[in-house]
Amino acid sequence: MYMGKEYLSKLKADLLELLKAKALKRGRFVLSSGKVSSYYLDGRITTLTPKGAYLIADIILETLKDRKIDAIGGPTIGADPIVGAIACLSHIKSLPLQTFIVRKSVKGHGMQKQIEGPPLRKGSRVILVDDVATTGGALIEAKEALEKIGIKAKEAIVVVDRLQGAASNLKKAGMRLESIFKIRDLGVRQV
Repeated sequence: MYMGKEYLSKLKADLLELLKAKALKRGRFVLSSGKVSSYYLDGRITTLTPKGAYLIADIILETLKDRKIDAIGGPTIGADPIVGAIACLSHIKSLPLQTFIVRKSVKGHGMQKQIEGPPLRKGSRVILVDDVATTGGALIEAKEALEKIGIKAKEAIVVVDRLQGAASNLKKAGMRLESIFKIRDLGVRQV
């Protein structure tokens, strides 16, 4: 059951308020990309809260309502709470969507997998998700891991795009980046 544009706008307004109040930090930070930044967006502060997890999952499900996909997943650890919330909410809405997590490398024990979750069929249509994108490196690595098992990811959705190259890097890798917000939506000006 999808609710429409007004409903989606309300969800986004609530999520933006939550991100600004809890996740945005000012100071000097070294990012996973190696870049130094005057702010940090701690996505897990939002994705690991009941309200944040719900809002993000509902926004993504609303965004995907007209797309035919088989599964949604992304790089650990940013995608972990997002895909868990999506799996749960998609079940509640009677629109079950399979989810998966992509490890940084093949697990050295057990089933020795890099892609965790219900098995994906070769040729499955998947979308990648993550909390924050800076250069897009984690999403590109996840895409490459999926390609090793015959799955092509052509799209990615992130909660916030820091506007520091992720969209162009993903485009070069054959993916389109969509974001719920751009960093400027949180009142951060790029220098």
